[in-house]
Amino acid sequence: MKVVIDARESGTSTGRYIDKLVENLARLDWPYEHVILTKPERLQYMQNAAPNFTVLGSPYKEFTFAEQLGFKKQLDGIKGDLVHFGMTQQPVRYRGKKVTTIHDLTTLRFNNPDKNWLAYKLKQQVYKFVIKSVTRRSTTVIVPSHFVKDDLVKFTGVNPAKIQVIYEAADQITEEATALPELEGKKFIMYVGRPTPHKNLERLLEAFQKLNQPDLYLVLAGKKDANYQRIEKQNIPNVIFTDFVEDPQLRWLYEHCAAYIFPSLSEGFGLPGLEAMAHGAPVVSSNATCLPEIYGDAAHYFDPLDVDAMAQAINDVLTDQKLRADLIQKGAEQTKEYSWRQTAEETLAVYKRVLGE
Repeated sequence: MKVVIDARESGTSTGRYIDKLVENLARLDWPYEHVILTKPERLQYMQNAAPNFTVLGSPYKEFTFAEQLGFKKQLDGIKGDLVHFGMTQQPVRYRGKKVTTIHDLTTLRFNNPDKNWLAYKLKQQVYKFVIKSVTRRSTTVIVPSHFVKDDLVKFTGVNPAKIQVIYEAADQITEEATALPELEGKKFIMYVGRPTPHKNLERLLEAFQKLNQPDLYLVLAGKKDANYQRIEKQNIPNVIFTDFVEDPQLRWLYEHCAAYIFPSLSEGFGLPGLEAMAHGAPVVSSNATCLPEIYGDAAHYFDPLDVDAMAQAINDVLTDQKLRADLIQKGAEQTKEYSWRQTAEETLAVYKRVLGE
């Protein structure tokens, strides 16, 4: 039998899931013919990650007519017995047997001021249709947390038995850490990721100012876009914008920060906080959506809508050495609960079940 994996998101923040899944599937006893579809610029990466898989270029961007027409034609031509779509976006008229991973429903609930308002609202309406259609037509839907499973059941009305929770994981960065010169010798807390509204950075900035600690810096690490530029224009003292950082620099940030702060209003799994734990950073986290499910008692939580509570939680970790040490120890243990190999094994079990083996 032939299994096709849609890896067009490879190389993006959400695409880390599909990258790690393919890499670890390739290490298993694989009983099928296997075809990976990815962006042309990621062909070499995928061929290195899965040398025993067939890797083909697929230049069809999500939410485009090219995806609906060209990508569907490519899939029809391959004639896979099963297609695993690594994201919700896919040809809605594809009628083959399929498994879909839905990471969360955040796009439905939050706007993005970096995008045209009307265009984004239209995109949200299309996305609602696509989610309901995909959930109905997929034989199995994979989600990264029980929170997302419950959320998806409420939104679509689908039978819960159709949805399989398969946790993701966090790896330690293996490259040697590289310091950021502007931060050497400084005490800092950090956040890494996108600055979209559901990430709640505006309240994090307010909480940071309430701390009123002249020797403390807040590091925001992530590719600068219009949203980050909008925040940067506020010129808040001691806030440092790094722009995109490579893995060696990210490792150094995790290993040297006084705390990793995750103020998000909505997540499907919360990978950055788990990555921070894997590198020995104490995590101060929002108590929203899936985060307590994933982090357990290894994070110090706050209400993400309460700026004072956020500031107090950060201050707790900065000033209470016992709390800090406990979080670091528990974080190291919590990361052991997850592994990409287990993600791959459970995903392969889904393929076998869908294919009737």
